[in-house]
This record gives sequence, structure tokens and C-alpha cells, in this order.
Amino acid sequence: MSSESQHAKRPVSAMLAGPYGHPFHPILVTVPIGAWVGGLVFDVASHIVEDPDFLARGAMWLIALGVIGALAAAMVGLLDLLAIPTGTRAFRVGLIHMTLNLLVTAAYAGNFLWRYAGQGPSGSVGVDQLTLNAVSLAVLGVSGYLGGKLAYHYGVRVADEAMQAEGFVPVQRRPGRRTG
Repeated sequence: MSSESQHAKRPVSAMLAGPYGHPFHPILVTVPIGAWVGGLVFDVASHIVEDPDFLARGAMWLIALGVIGALAAAMVGLLDLLAIPTGTRAFRVGLIHMTLNLLVTAAYAGNFLWRYAGQGPSGSVGVDQLTLNAVSLAVLGVSGYLGGKLAYHYGVRVADEAMQAEGFVPVQRRPGRRTG
């Protein structure tokens, strides 16, 4: 295993980015992903129900929650990116992943401000706002694919194979204990 890949497995700061083999970034990204998917569901549902105001307001606040969560995930993700040696394929994929995520976060921040302007949302969510939500989520999916490539293909911030092998050592059973 090369020293570059070993370097990318270790956190820059275990306190901030998570200890070896347990990065915080994948945990934190669940907040914006869940909030933004929920926001899209609320946007679509606002066109189906008779009284859509609560869904339009709920989508707006889910988008805001997602932006806050994305900023937290981005800070920790940046620390993970800094652990990857520059000039490598993994670093280039990490830069594209980060850039797409920042663009998506900016799009959602703009979408929130657009919805919040004036009296706030009322009635069904506008088709333009719904479309921006859907396109942003699609770009987030592409970025998520790249994040998966970083972890599962290049092994960034993933424990090395020797440590992973510990999980596949048969468990010793105590004598006299029945199974089944």
C-alpha cells in the first residue's frame, strides 16, 4: 500500500474529522440529503393536496435545514480533502466532489431566499422552485457518486485492509455453549 493512500486514510484532525476508520463527513451528509429529499417530496405534494401552504412552508424550512447541515458537512469534508495528497486522481475527484457540493448548497441557499422573500410561501410551490430543487438534488446525486468513489474505490478515510480483515476472523465460541 502506497504512502499516499495511507496518508489519505488518516484524519488531519481526529477530533474534528473523526478518528481513524470513523470519519464524520459521511455521518453529517445524511442531514442535507434527507432534508433536501424531504423538501422535494413536500414540493411535489403541495401540488396534490387541497391546502398546500403547510407543505410549501415545510419544504422551505427543510431546505434551510439542509443548507445548515451541508455547511457543517463541508467543513469536515474539507479536512478529509486535505488528507489526500495533491496531484493524485483521488484529490482531483475530491475537488470535483467539493465543487459540486458547494454549487448545490449555493443553489439551495438561493432557493430558500427565493421562497422566503416577501410574505413567504403560500399555495403550491412554484414550478420554477420545484425544478431548481429537483435539478439540485440530481447534481447532488452525481456528487454523491463521486464521494462513494473516494471512499469505496480509492479508500479515502477508510481503514486499511489489515484492519478490515479483523472483521472476518471467526469468533471463538466458549466451551459448553450451545448454538442455534
